[in-house]
Amino acid sequence: MFKNSTLLITGGTGSFGNAVLNRFLHTDIKEIRIVSRDEKKQEDMRIRLKNDKVKFFIGDTRDYGSISAAMQGVDYVFHAAALKQVPSCEFYPMQAVQTNILGSENVLNAAVANGVKNVIVLSTDKAVYPINAMGMSKAMMEKLMVAKSRLTVKGTVMCGTRYGNVMASRGSVIPLFVNQIKAGQPLTITDPNMTRFLMSLEDAVDLVLYAFQHAKSGDIFVQKAPASTIMDLAIAVKEVMNADNEIKVIGTRHGEKLYETLLTREERTNAEDLPGYFRVRADNRDLNYNKYFVEGDQKISAVEDYNSHNTTRLSVPEVKKLLLKLDFIKDVLANRSEVRYDS
Repeated sequence: MFKNSTLLITGGTGSFGNAVLNRFLHTDIKEIRIVSRDEKKQEDMRIRLKNDKVKFFIGDTRDYGSISAAMQGVDYVFHAAALKQVPSCEFYPMQAVQTNILGSENVLNAAVANGVKNVIVLSTDKAVYPINAMGMSKAMMEKLMVAKSRLTVKGTVMCGTRYGNVMASRGSVIPLFVNQIKAGQPLTITDPNMTRFLMSLEDAVDLVLYAFQHAKSGDIFVQKAPASTIMDLAIAVKEVMNADNEIKVIGTRHGEKLYETLLTREERTNAEDLPGYFRVRADNRDLNYNKYFVEGDQKISAVEDYNSHNTTRLSVPEVKKLLLKLDFIKDVLANRSEVRYDS
């Protein structure tokens, strides 16, 4: 599928972008284009990779011209550029709108204008029943993608991938716990019973590849994932690092949920249940509003949403096994003299 093709990754210097890049780099793909605003990260990546397949473009999804120029001759697009931190988006919601919604519209419009075959937008479980600005902006990005997919009859296939927490990604809780252990500080958790989906970056890339290969326009793909309580995750990190730091409960922060949801009840009712994944088909009803009032679906009331409270719950030993597979944890442990490797 990707032989002699060109892939463009927005936000390509971030955790997702790097993971997607690394998966494609050693295939027979012709070229990978990295589009981001950070010239220092691009320079670091260029020096580290030393690979002529990778081309770097300084650009901003908020600037349509820079995105469209970088997209000329591109076959596939993975759109990972976003504002992702919940507190940042709470304090600066218009910045979330500018990047996550309007920036995504620029990417989709540029993909259509340049005849891109397939564009995937990266979403999050926080977009389902959103209660914070980050989740709301990602939910609107999904709606925008689906709406544009209805209008793009030929050519570009648009779809979305929706993720739970990606373990050890930049700004996530596992690096925080590790840094707190190294500093001899308490591990801070918000609520011991709070649950989160656990996925590795490799799982995330698998979902991207699956979507590129199987998507129809307007689809949203969700990977079935296990979950853990934040308390069990903290205990697992401590045990893996052979640490005895205190665990301190600080209370739920503004904009946080007790559990995250990857599919609403309505989506789960209509989703295609595939091995390892759910495919949520686009809602292609027209603007005949009468249908919304006279046509219902009794199945919705009998189905639960798919969330981190009712998915497979991992024990502390099972979480440790996942942690020990992460490159981030392997690197951390390589620099320690005493490590608990048992699982």
